[in-house]
Amino acid sequence: MDNNDNKKVVYAGRHINMIDRNGWEYAERSRIVTGIVAIIASTEKHVILVEQYRPPCGGRVIEFPAGLVGDKQGFHEETLLEAAKRELEEETGYAGDNFIKVAEGPASAGITSEVITLYRVSDVKKVGPGGGDESEKIKVHLAPIDSIDEWLQEKVAQGLQIDLKVYSGLYFLKDKNV
Repeated sequence: MDNNDNKKVVYAGRHINMIDRNGWEYAERSRIVTGIVAIIASTEKHVILVEQYRPPCGGRVIEFPAGLVGDKQGFHEETLLEAAKRELEEETGYAGDNFIKVAEGPASAGITSEVITLYRVSDVKKVGPGGGDESEKIKVHLAPIDSIDEWLQEKVAQGLQIDLKVYSGLYFLKDKNV
């Protein structure tokens, strides 16, 4: 890991800071968070995906349910697993008990310091409305696992963007023992 001695904030924004470390500029969250979680959730025949408008992309994006850990008042001490359970229910209205951490790594190593932890949970049950918190307008999709490639292609043809984590995360649906 690089030494933080040469790390300086060159711009401090409401949501992100721009950092210069030894001549390399990158983005970092301005609010201190424990991490980021994304949840690969499925029923017997469907994977649960969310759709929301993302200003940096200039359009609607299909993603796995996800969120920041420790960013909200009263949740500063939550663990990655607690955040994964909270975000799944908050965004989708689904809950489950058998969360398994399947991967962890940088989101986009050349431009941001973010690290995402992927959890997989199967056999989820509908327990609430979903849709996100008051700042989110999330549409929930139950995408058929057996024809997920076609489903995603159809969404792209409709003008939506697909977060690349969706394609990589589908790997973890193939083997329930991961």
